[in-house]
Amino acid sequence: MAKTHSKRYRGALKVADLTQEYPLKDAVEILAKFPKTKFDETIELSFRLGVDAASGEQNVRGTTPLPNGSGKKVRVIVFTDDAKKALDAGADEAGLADLMKKIQDGWLDFDVAIATNEAMKQVRTLARILGPKGLMPNPKAGTVTDDIAAGIKAVKAGRVEFKMDKTANIGVGVGKRSFTSAQILENAAAVLEAVGKAKPNTFKGGVFIKSVHLSSSMSPGVKIASTEYSKY
Repeated sequence: MAKTHSKRYRGALKVADLTQEYPLKDAVEILAKFPKTKFDETIELSFRLGVDAASGEQNVRGTTPLPNGSGKKVRVIVFTDDAKKALDAGADEAGLADLMKKIQDGWLDFDVAIATNEAMKQVRTLARILGPKGLMPNPKAGTVTDDIAAGIKAVKAGRVEFKMDKTANIGVGVGKRSFTSAQILENAAAVLEAVGKAKPNTFKGGVFIKSVHLSSSMSPGVKIASTEYSKY
């Protein structure tokens, strides 16, 4: 039986030829013309990488600030002995033993976890809970730091973390449909550069970034021209 596409998908096909690839700026403009939903969709860049996903040495992850923020409220918790200082700096929850117990009991109502270096000695025991959810504090992601105020500010301002999955793919939110095209373009360009620069030193030969698509929560993807990332 032939696949039947949704009305929204068919509407997108009237805007552009989705079998073609487009410069990032054009892709953003095309996405802006796609049919909208009743909610403010998230805009995402999706990467397919050429690394060996089974090799720990070729794992791709990192963080990057979004020049125009992410458009979402980021709920931040901080593992620290000085809960008051973290709460005053903007943390949604803070503490150590009490906060760890809350998580062990099943509470995971947050987006980012930050920990001081001292607190990490205990927080490591939560790895089996937080790790699979992508919520474990990590020095490479800037979420293990003794400058709690700066860490919270960076995350709340729109710093995003990206991490390759088991199939060598990465998805990174770059804004909302309510953003202007200029804002989405600037954010997307920042993410594209950050992922490109995260190429593992052990990756030799071959194509690092095989393909990139730009899409919203309910739209088909627009393929980005390889000239935008071939230098990586």
